[in-house]
Amino acid sequence: MEERKGRRLVLFPLPLQGHVNPMLQLANILHSKGFSITIIHTTFNSPDPSKYPHFTFHFIQENLTETESSTKDILSLLSLLNIKCVAPFQDCLSTLLSDSLEEPISCLISDAIFHFTQAVSNTLNLPRIVLRTGGASSFLVFSAFPFLKEKGYLPFQESQLEEPVVEFPPLKVKDLPVINTSQPESLYELVFKMVSETKASSGLIWNTFEDLEKSAIAILRDEFDVPVFPIGPFHKFSPASSSSLTQDESCIAWLDKQEPKSVLYVSFGSLASIKESKFLEIAYGLANSKQPFLWVIRPGLVSGKEWVEQLPNGFIEDLNGRGHIVKWAPQLQVLAHFAIGAFWTHSGWNSTLESICEGVPMICMPCFTDQKVNARYVSEVWRIGLQLENGFDRGKIEKTIKRLMVEKEGEEVRNRILGLKEKANLCFSQNGSSSQSLDRLVSHILSFESFIFKTQ
Repeated sequence: MEERKGRRLVLFPLPLQGHVNPMLQLANILHSKGFSITIIHTTFNSPDPSKYPHFTFHFIQENLTETESSTKDILSLLSLLNIKCVAPFQDCLSTLLSDSLEEPISCLISDAIFHFTQAVSNTLNLPRIVLRTGGASSFLVFSAFPFLKEKGYLPFQESQLEEPVVEFPPLKVKDLPVINTSQPESLYELVFKMVSETKASSGLIWNTFEDLEKSAIAILRDEFDVPVFPIGPFHKFSPASSSSLTQDESCIAWLDKQEPKSVLYVSFGSLASIKESKFLEIAYGLANSKQPFLWVIRPGLVSGKEWVEQLPNGFIEDLNGRGHIVKWAPQLQVLAHFAIGAFWTHSGWNSTLESICEGVPMICMPCFTDQKVNARYVSEVWRIGLQLENGFDRGKIEKTIKRLMVEKEGEEVRNRILGLKEKANLCFSQNGSSSQSLDRLVSHILSFESFIFKTQ
């Protein structure tokens, strides 16, 4: 009879780009520590396995219709995935566990939003560790949703928007991480399950670092009776990236011709959708600022439009080369470029971390959920950017760009973010906080009693 030690991990990412990328980065980090990696993924939004030859991929059929798989109603999509993935995921995981020819499995690591995976893990007696791809500060607010409802902050009224949430300074009611939906109860249920099943897990991994979110991490350690591992920023250790959009490398050659720290990089992520009127104000604000800009206009960014056909006639010609527009950009490369002076962002967590790691100050225009909390922290807690709020017109946009890129205020913001960049770089050094957290995570995984199969 032979017993074999399990160093195989099964990872299950949520199939949205902002969630797949950190999970693949985490997979690379754990692979570098000697674990073999198996990825279970939906056929919806699946990454290209040929880019990750060192991982084993298994695809499950979640059978979403074309309407159901639309990211326009993100809440409905997330709720459906938690229903439709249950049976195929459980079947796939059971098959993997019973394969005696493969190395035994130590644990499952799944996205926090895939809350159903906790019950599946319990059924199969397999430890589950949660990856939360957002920040710790916003997760604290999610975990307080029942309290915020009880206090009358949620669901919020238009008249309350500017009022402070006194228990979560400096947040205002409008910063609470919700989605505009006709079914707020569905959102509360999804968030409640995400939090409660995270508390029931065997550990919690964060793509953040101690020096950035020290107080939030301390509260989480106190309130969640599970080990907490802040081991970010992941991309500093492993810059894996999966995108269904083709990156336009032409923007790097254009950036090479610009002056140092002169260009405003504008990108609102892979999901955001804006109205045409807002899009036009952005266009005129950029043009009137007289600052060079690189603008990512993703197909479908403007509701009901293909690409840039709604830009005013002659807009691009009038810029005389001062602006460059692409459908998608290699963001890590762009933010690290000497010509980039600021980043106008939707304040997604990955973009926020990437900007901090390159010392690039931000203009924040959050769209929904945790982006709103991130933006408030960027502008008022860490003070490494400015938030566009209380009106959205070309004059305000122009003024905000100049405040950050030309005036003294921008210099102070830049100095603060350069200090944070230094701290982010140190956290993966030998005695850095993320390195130590990663060592603890590896020991924690190795402490699980692996699924050991006896072979004759």
